[in-house]
Amino acid sequence: MEITWYGHSCFRLTERNYATVVTDPFDNKSIGYDPLKLRADIVTVSHDAPGHNNVEAVKGASHIINGAGEFEIGGVFITGVTTDGGGTNGKKKSREASSRNTVYVFDYDGITVAHLGDLKQIPTQSEIESLGTINVALVPVGGGGGLNAAKAAEVISLIEPNLVIPMHYATPAVKVPLDSLSKFIKEMGVSKPEAQPSLKVTRSGLPDETRVVVLDYQKS
Repeated sequence: MEITWYGHSCFRLTERNYATVVTDPFDNKSIGYDPLKLRADIVTVSHDAPGHNNVEAVKGASHIINGAGEFEIGGVFITGVTTDGGGTNGKKKSREASSRNTVYVFDYDGITVAHLGDLKQIPTQSEIESLGTINVALVPVGGGGGLNAAKAAEVISLIEPNLVIPMHYATPAVKVPLDSLSKFIKEMGVSKPEAQPSLKVTRSGLPDETRVVVLDYQKS
């Protein structure tokens, strides 16, 4: 399967003969980046905020998923798990703030990809267990409405994915105030990998030790 990043928390997951998924399409007027011009069969929304819920930007979608549940669409098994999404105690609201977050796990013929949405705090043990085995984790690392670098590293140590793709961090194209990717790379104790345009994932190519993969955001 192939994973492509379009900025912020928006990815497209594709695999021949399976449904195409787009996650968390953003409103570029609020968030930055170029306007999205994507097609997909399925759109998932982690929470109701302009950086994550612009479903109108995706053409051809026959299924919009915006909450917890189990779904099988076009050969893809999708599990949505609601997480607290709290951590602000109702006092501080950013442009990204939202009370509920849904983590989605996509199973493409045994390869599992978890999109953590705008996860704000360390999931409970039961939430971790409900995600199952994760091969690829798409993880917010830049703070704002999502995990900061230190919490992101802690969540990764709990999930133990084969591959980690950071998202939701500061880039030249984003308008909202977020931390840089370098903070997360330092927290993980790795040297910054060279960014690549997309990631092709095969079962045989999964590393034994967790590896960070940095993607360049693409124009759709």
